[in-house]
Amino acid sequence: MNPFEMVAIIVVAVMIASVLRAKYSRRSGDSIEAPQERAETLRLREEVTMLKDRLKVLERITVEKENSLAKEIEELRDR
Repeated sequence: MNPFEMVAIIVVAVMIASVLRAKYSRRSGDSIEAPQERAETLRLREEVTMLKDRLKVLERITVEKENSLAKEIEELRDR
C-alpha cells in the first residue's frame, strides 16, 4: 500500500466517524434538557413577547406623531 492510499483511507475513516458522531450526539442532546435551561428558555420567550409588544406601541406612537406633524404642517401652509 502506498502512502497516498493510506492517507485516503484515513481521511475517509475520519469523515465517517465525524458523521456518525454528529448523528448520535444530536439525538442524545435533544432528549435531555435541564430544568434550569427550560425555565430560562421560557423566561426569554416571555421577554421577547413583551419586547415585541412594546415595539408595536412605539411604532404606533411614531406613526401617530408623524401624522399629527403632517397635519400641523398642512394647517400652517393653509394660512
